[in-house]
Amino acid sequence: MNILVWHVHGSWLTAFVQGPHTYLVPVTDDRGPDGLGRAVTWDWPESVQERTPKELWDCDIDLMVLQRPHELDLALRWTGRRPGVDVPAVYVEHNSPDESPERQLHPLARQSGIPVVHVTHFNRLMWDNGQAPTEVVEHGIIDPGALYTGTERRAAVVVNEPVRRGRTTGTDLLPRFARSAPLDVFGMRTEGLAEHLGLPPERCRTRDLPQHELHREMARCRVYVHPVRWTSLGLSLLEAMFLGMPVVALDTTEVREAIPDGAGVVSNRLDVLEDAVRAFLAEPERARRAGAAARAAAQARYGERRFLDDWERLIKEVTR
Repeated sequence: MNILVWHVHGSWLTAFVQGPHTYLVPVTDDRGPDGLGRAVTWDWPESVQERTPKELWDCDIDLMVLQRPHELDLALRWTGRRPGVDVPAVYVEHNSPDESPERQLHPLARQSGIPVVHVTHFNRLMWDNGQAPTEVVEHGIIDPGALYTGTERRAAVVVNEPVRRGRTTGTDLLPRFARSAPLDVFGMRTEGLAEHLGLPPERCRTRDLPQHELHREMARCRVYVHPVRWTSLGLSLLEAMFLGMPVVALDTTEVREAIPDGAGVVSNRLDVLEDAVRAFLAEPERARRAGAAARAAAQARYGERRFLDDWERLIKEVTR
């Protein structure tokens, strides 16, 4: 099939385009948010093909995969076809509701022609989906391998734009965790974070790395810390588990589902989480055992093959 899909979330799309189809990714001259085209920092197969808005008008399209509300209008303007009417479509909802945790009406709630596909069961539960049909296809991760060494007595954190996103991503909690372990904070626009938090640079190092370097550098840290209060299940958390890292995380959204007993420590008590970080730093063998359990759990639930199989079943149902 020819599947139209915008480059919005690179990590998610990297797994999605491993399927057996041709993926038409819009590209614009400025490569702005609506036309990023092919990824630069991820390895995508040749089946991912860039198309300008003008080229899309004449393309055969079997399925539209939408991820933002305004893509309904973009799809019509750029292809001349209405999603869910002239061409089968699905809407992938990557996020938890941000305005109200339980009362927010989904942008597609007032229609029934386009299924809303949530990436976690928590998200489907919390959104008011109205009359829209819903599905859940949990995340799939391309296995980076068991790269964990834990040779550095540091804690890894992955978050994009931590200063701007603040309490949502638990940025305000980082000084507390920095008392238990020096932090390596990876992600986009992390520069100036230590100064913003009033931390010495050696207690809060920041780096923005390509994915293959990110995994290697994360895996050198003794433990992964996930301080996020409110967002969908972070792919970085699952990637840390695939690497074989022990994880310490807030017990919010879908986290409890992802991290079984023995794979790390999940709690909303900060003293419990701080104790866990210190314990993993002090006991490398304990950290290694927890990391192995985390990797096994992630492989069993969030593997690439299961993700692609789930999507194939859904695609066949929507387009039959």
